[in-house]
Parts: sequence; structure tokens; C-alpha cells
Amino acid sequence: MSKIKRRIEDHGVIGDLRTCALIANDGALDYFCWPNLDSPSVFTALLDGDEAGIFSIAPEWQDVRRQQLYLPDTNILQTRWLAEEGVAEITDYMPICHKEDDQPRIIRRVKLVHGEATFALRCSPVHDYARANTQAHPGEGSVAFSAEGQPTLRLCGPVDFTLDGAAAEARFTLKAGEYRIFILGSADDDHLDDKSTEHCFQETLNYWRHWSAKSTYRGRWQEMVNRSALTLKLLTSWKHGSIAAAATFGLPEELGGGRNWDYRASWLRDASFSMYALMRLGYVDEAKHFTQWVGRCVENSHNDVEKLQVMYRIDGGTELHESELLNLSGYADSTPVRIGNDAWHQCQLDIYGELMDAVYLANKYGEAISHRGWKHVSKMIDYVSENWNQADAGIWEMRGAPQHFLHSRLMCWVALDRAIRLGEKRSLSFPYARWCEARDEIREDIWKNFWNEERGHFVSVRHGEFVDASMLLMPLVRFVSATDPDWLATLDTIKEKLVSDGLVRRYNLSETPADGLEGDEGSFTTCSFWYVECLARAGRVHEAHFEFEKLLRYANPLGLYAEEFDKMGYALGNTPQALSHLALISAAFFLNRKLSGEDPLWQP
Repeated sequence: MSKIKRRIEDHGVIGDLRTCALIANDGALDYFCWPNLDSPSVFTALLDGDEAGIFSIAPEWQDVRRQQLYLPDTNILQTRWLAEEGVAEITDYMPICHKEDDQPRIIRRVKLVHGEATFALRCSPVHDYARANTQAHPGEGSVAFSAEGQPTLRLCGPVDFTLDGAAAEARFTLKAGEYRIFILGSADDDHLDDKSTEHCFQETLNYWRHWSAKSTYRGRWQEMVNRSALTLKLLTSWKHGSIAAAATFGLPEELGGGRNWDYRASWLRDASFSMYALMRLGYVDEAKHFTQWVGRCVENSHNDVEKLQVMYRIDGGTELHESELLNLSGYADSTPVRIGNDAWHQCQLDIYGELMDAVYLANKYGEAISHRGWKHVSKMIDYVSENWNQADAGIWEMRGAPQHFLHSRLMCWVALDRAIRLGEKRSLSFPYARWCEARDEIREDIWKNFWNEERGHFVSVRHGEFVDASMLLMPLVRFVSATDPDWLATLDTIKEKLVSDGLVRRYNLSETPADGLEGDEGSFTTCSFWYVECLARAGRVHEAHFEFEKLLRYANPLGLYAEEFDKMGYALGNTPQALSHLALISAAFFLNRKLSGEDPLWQP
């Protein structure tokens, strides 16, 4: 296995609500899809080597200490070098796009705080997931990068660029207080030559600080909660209202393994949970925009509920065909590197519950549902009431044979329960007796067929023997009391079987034949935060508090989380992941309330 040059947790992320870029703590921009989050990448060094595309800037100092931080309450990233020779910094950000014809651009401000340093710059994008033959073309104070059939990029800056093949290079020296600004974007973007970058910086700074100030959260761990909210916002499309599962594709769940997926799409499940987390913090507009996006997804599915998909493209498109990038060696030689995701055509019945819970909460804290919207909901709930007793691929998107999963059954119950509540609260028309009967049937089915009397706990599949971490949602969606003895026995079993020092695995592969894949995976960040919340709800508040504090230490120095952890707590999987950050928000929200003593019996 090749040596990892830049670890997943070594990166910060910037974005403009249209796409994101990852920047490592050595000043290397080594991952960037352009012009949209789900467009082909133009910098892909993170998933191969530097020859797959990189934009690096760094002082030529030998012995340095590197740091990264965000300017407070913003997604403006600063990378710093501290050495005997001085202090240098790069401030990276992307101006927020508010017009459809705006093109994303990256602004990199290189400054010498004190001392003197010579910087080395190398910019070598490679279009189309590093498959294209990108050519560099010098201009006055700029270099253009073009490839057949691909949009042309242009780098501008106040230095003398030279070419090394298809790469632009430069060396420049700064003294204390001096700086240089480099702008990368579309070749036909007039803003690349704009001299008013200071105004642009201030606008971007104000945008993020204004958005952060809308948060109503004032409890413990406010900085981590706000960072999680800012990360969720980065993954939100300002144009479409959708929320991407993560900013990246292809980062492995096991080093050297093949569980490498593309998360640059909007899962209804993840996006619904994200909306719930944002609403808890007072961000109602995001909920409204997401609801509108879901409506468009339903229309794109031709209004046939059975065609409602697990995930959609960022723009609401329906097809996400999976393919392998054979030209990339993968992060830590983890192949194949995949784009697209064939899970889009799986049957996962739990999505109706997560979506309905989001619709219910959006109505509770935002705008009332429209007549047309309720017709869509009614059709969806009718479908759930008739089809809940089916096998499916489940929340973990098993690629083996379909099973009857407890989590899917549970969320079908949530779909009916929230629809009935919404209908009653809004005095809407619906078949009350039929929906209530279906809801009760599901409840009885869970207690009868997913409770193992011999083992004394709930099980993950019908008539099964084992547990998985999705069962932690049982008390969180209010199906069972968090202090019910039967649930506490299940929680203890999950702790025994899946928890190691607070890190929670989704399931044990040897006990899950439906997994259908080779290799292993790490502990799941989201499940670890669910576990904390379950402990707190069960009254084990001090245990929950300690486990939560440990989980906070597993974040990278910027407060970002990827999808999973390895056995040493290093990041695995795509990053930053929405589901990880929304679970942190939920756990912090509840645990803070319990610790405060304001209402010790309070259960949302």
C-alpha cells in the first residue's frame, strides 16, 4: 500500500453553495469538482498522485509547524506556517454565487505575517476526473487550462508564470505585510480580473457571519454545533435546495479496500435528517427550500410513489449510473474509485419515514403544507400502508439479497404516524381508519417478529438474532420509550456487540449476509453520535457526556467529520459528511438540555 501523502483529516473544505474544494494543511488544493459539486473533478490528487491535478502554494521553509483554522463563524479557511524564519498564511474562500450565470471561483490570498519567505506555486488541473489531456496556455498575468469537450479554467495572479508541461508554476518572495492574490475560475469570467477582491472578501465574510448569527443555539459546545451547521450549509445547493451527502467521491471505508462510493448526490434520508438539524437551530428557510426540492423530485418521478428514489442528483435528476475510474489508483491504493451510485434504483422503504418526518417538522416550524403537497403525501402514505411488509435493501444499502429490516419497518411506522399527526393538526382529509390500522399493524409486527424472546432484545432482521446500529433510532423517533426495559436490553446488546471505546460499527459483517461485499469498514460517525443520544435519553447522562467529549476529540482540527473512523480514530470515507454533522447537532442539542437541568424529563 502506498504511503498516504495527505490524510483525509488533514483537509479543510471551502465552497460557494454550488461546489466545494478540499485544501490540505500543506497548502495543497487536491480535490475540486467544477463547476458543480457533481461535475467531473479538475483536481483529483487526493485520489491518486499529484499528477492527477493539484494547486499547491507553500513557503520554501524546511522546518515548519502547520495549522488550519476557519475565520470565526465562516467557511473562510486559513492555512498557516510557523517557522524560525517567520509566519506565513493563505486565506482560501469561494465567493457565494447568487446568480445562475455566476461561475464558481477560488480566491487564494497569500500573505507573509512577519519575516521573509519565498513561495512555490504549482497549478496543474487535469479535467474529467484526470482522464483528459489538459493543455496550458500562457497569457498576460494568467494561464488558461483547456481540454477537449471540457470547460476552460484560468488562473490569474500578479506573478510571472512559467509552464512545466501542462502545469503553471511560479516562485515569488514576500516580506512582512506583503501579499499576493490568485484567482482560479472560468476562462470567460470577468471577475478573475477584478481588482476589488477586498470588497469580495468582505462580502463573503459578512455572508457567513450573518448566516451563523441566525442560529438560536446557545448551549454547550456551541463552536462545534455552529461548525457542523456551517458544514451542512456548504453541502446545500442555493439554486436547488438539495443537500449533498458529502463533498467527495471515492474515499474508502477501508484502506486498500473496495467500499469506495460517490456521495455527491442528495439522499432523501440524509437530506431529511439534515433539514431537521438545521430547523432545530432556527434555519427555517433551508427547510422550505428542501421541501420545494422534494416536490420537484416527486414530479420528476412522474408522481408515481413507487418510483420515489433513495437519492437524486443535486438538480433533482433521477439517474446516477455507477461506473469505475480505472485511471485512478485510489486513496491509499483503495480501488475501484467509483462515480455515480447504483443504489439510486434500490428499494429502501425507510425513506418514506424520514421524508415524512421532515415534512411534518417543516409544517410544525415553517410553512403549512399546500393542497397539492398534501395530495402527494396522501398518495405516498397510501403506498406505504399497502407495501410496508416488503423486503428491501435497508438503510445501509445492502448489495446482497433483500431482507425484512427492522429499521425499514420502523420508518414505515414513522411515515404513517407523522402523516396522521399532520392531518389531524391541519384538519386535512385522509382515510383515518385505514392509516391508523396500518400503523398499528406495523407496531405489532415489530414487537412480534423483531423481538427475540430467547436473546431478550430486538433484532435487526425479521426472526433474526443480531443487532445493527440503525436500531438506535427506535427511541429517537419515539417508537419506544428510551427507558423501556426491553429497549435498554437492546441498547446494552448494541454496546456489547458494536461499540468500542464509544465508536460504533454499523453491524458485524459475519452476522450480516445481506452485506454482499468483500472487505471490512470502520466505525460509523453518525451511529456513534446516535449512541450518545440514546444513552442520554436512557438517563445515563454522565456516560453520554463522557462519550460525547471523546467523540469531539476525533474531529479533525477544524471540527470536520468524515463518514467513518478506523481503529486509531483516523478518518475514513467521504468527507465532510452531512449525516455525521447532523447527528452531532442532535446529540449536542439533547445532551445539553439534560445537563442543564432546565427540564430533566424533557423528551422531543
